Amino acid sequence: MRLSVSEAAKRAGVSVRTLHYYDEIGLLKPSETTGAGYRFYDGAAMASLQQILFYRELDVPLDQIRRILDAPDHDRTEALQKHRTLLLMKRRRLDDMLRLVDETIGGIAMYDERPRPTQADWEAVKNQYAQEAAERWGNTEAFLESRERHAKYTPEQEARINAGMEEIFAAFGRCADPEGPEAQALVKRWQAHITQYHYHCTDGILACLGQMYVNDPRFTESLDKYGPGTARKMSAAIAAYCKK
Repeated sequence: MRLSVSEAAKRAGVSVRTLHYYDEIGLLKPSETTGAGYRFYDGAAMASLQQILFYRELDVPLDQIRRILDAPDHDRTEALQKHRTLLLMKRRRLDDMLRLVDETIGGIAMYDERPRPTQADWEAVKNQYAQEAAERWGNTEAFLESRERHAKYTPEQEARINAGMEEIFAAFGRCADPEGPEAQALVKRWQAHITQYHYHCTDGILACLGQMYVNDPRFTESLDKYGPGTARKMSAAIAAYCKK
């Protein structure tokens, strides 16, 4: 399989702009990008996209989806099976609505006594999957708060939030003294950024994040893209900040 970005978007039912945005934030990279800048997606990339769409169906924020997909215990098959369950329930509800419209137009009652999934049934399954994700991959209270906030953000707002985050990371990368006033001001700014756009970030949560930046190789690698040792400097700066 080798799909162009427009073909991949059409097959997945998303916009080309969405795929471009996922590429920009590192959530879903094309399997191939030509020298001319054309993006192509193979079967593995499309499978990853299906998983992303499943978690978006649960209103999981994009930054959390990236962590879930990168988690060592993430089960791709399980995610796709759950997505299939939700899609089947949604299709059956749509089939019922179409059947009702046809009956109304034709004036003929076509009753089906088989139990059919209702909107409440679909919402219950969706909420169950969302709760499982929250309990498995993140602090439940913070996870749910972040999910609720990000569900209301537009792609433009998400882009601005990510730009602000990257600006803070880049500033940390330039810091020389993690315990100096500049770094400490950046920690305060980072905590405020998380609280404003994601979830209420207490000093306790902030301290845990600081430890995670150096204990989890994935976070270390991601942060160090803003300069060698950025993760270590952020962790040390946060530790100093939380001791005060």
